[in-house]
Amino acid sequence: MAQQISDDEARIRVRELIKKIGLVMLVTADEDGALHSRPMAVMGVEDQTVWFFTDVDSPKTLEIGRDHDVLLACANPAGQEFVSVTGRARVMQDVAKQKELWSEGARLWFPHGHKSENLALISVEMLGAEYWDSPGSKVLFAYGYVKALLAKKTPETGENAKVEFRH
Repeated sequence: MAQQISDDEARIRVRELIKKIGLVMLVTADEDGALHSRPMAVMGVEDQTVWFFTDVDSPKTLEIGRDHDVLLACANPAGQEFVSVTGRARVMQDVAKQKELWSEGARLWFPHGHKSENLALISVEMLGAEYWDSPGSKVLFAYGYVKALLAKKTPETGENAKVEFRH
């Protein structure tokens, strides 16, 4: 049986997993309600907020402008780690924050660095999340699977928690 953890511990684990995985699928809705997802590099995670860089004129910024509700999904299949976050997004240009979050890897898209005219930030305020953090390796997972088959019981799947970020 999985160990119960507190909401504060679950929030910490969500932030840790997002930072560790480092890449999420950002899901937005277009004007007709059709969902669109695209990979986004995580630039920072603070308390309730996940930060991304984007082009100020990208389709996702228009979609966020119409509907602030988004989904972030990230996965590390090799480590059996998965996170799903519901949140509220906003797009902004803040040179100080852009400088703080800047990574040279972003220069490919923004050649003028954190001062690029088309550089904007997407902040996603996490409202709720669920994560799955299974036993570390595929070998451990396979061992647990075989053990469960022999015992005719459901396998121990590791840690799973849902948590609200709203205060």
